[in-house]
Amino acid sequence: MKKYKVALTADERQQLSDLIAAGKAAAQKLAHARILLKADAADGGPAWPDARIAEAVETSIATVERVRQRFVEQGLEAALGRKKQDRPSRPRKLDGRAEARLIALACSAPPKGRREWTMQLLADKLVELQVVDAVCDETVRRALKKTRSSRG
Repeated sequence: MKKYKVALTADERQQLSDLIAAGKAAAQKLAHARILLKADAADGGPAWPDARIAEAVETSIATVERVRQRFVEQGLEAALGRKKQDRPSRPRKLDGRAEARLIALACSAPPKGRREWTMQLLADKLVELQVVDAVCDETVRRALKKTRSSRG
């Protein structure tokens, strides 16, 4: 017997069928909708075993199990969408305060003997001013690219 039994309401079943019929959602979302419809055990639903669902939807049994579990524990929307990250992959090097310092620095006069700031010079200066512990020139480039102001 399944630990997480999917029992869709008529509205949920209709919503999933409409989503699949339209075919205008992300492939992963459509696959999860198909999984839920095949796993439905309410009102004479198919209630397929996980292995058969995985084969029909061309996914892994583990995915079927996770979708079932998320539906039972968190509801339909959580089962269809991607799981939110508990925390970002890595913390941002340049927060708002550091970006403001970077922009101010980039708009200031370049160091003596230089015509203009380079990304590496800016990165080194941020470390020298102790705005950040360490930062690479690519991070500086991306931060400056986000701003709409020109450095010239």
